[in-house]
Amino acid sequence: LQISELNKNPVEGFSAGLVDDDDIYQWEVVVIGPQDTLFEGGFFKATLTFPRDYPLRPPKMKFITEIWHPNVAKNGDVCISILHEPGEDKYGYEKPEERWLPIHTVETIMISVISMLADPNGDSPANVDAAKEWREDPTGVFKKKVARCVRKSQEMAFD
Repeated sequence: LQISELNKNPVEGFSAGLVDDDDIYQWEVVVIGPQDTLFEGGFFKATLTFPRDYPLRPPKMKFITEIWHPNVAKNGDVCISILHEPGEDKYGYEKPEERWLPIHTVETIMISVISMLADPNGDSPANVDAAKEWREDPTGVFKKKVARCVRKSQEMAFD
């Protein structure tokens, strides 16, 4: 896949590697909380699981580190357009070009995830509670929960 390319030209904001050198379909990534956001200073581990028919279909991304965010389900699944199966959205929220396209790479996925951390999409939340807090009390309850996740992620980063 694109691992050697990423190692040669690292992208700011995340690091990526194989979970196991014998399996190119399982990646571990660490997303570094973007500066000037509530997630700044965090080290959020996630897995990227690629389907056998990649790049025709998108990988699945799941945070292992606890993260409180409107677009991340409580089980860690990342819910953003770019990772949705290609084609028409049966709910009509997303245009086909916003969804998965075979031209996407780990780099474009990670850039989307980093921008999602900085700028949540409250329209189709994966975590309804986080979305509600983000809308109603972004500098109160929401900020506190995110800060707790950031602290925990820093402690876990060196395990």
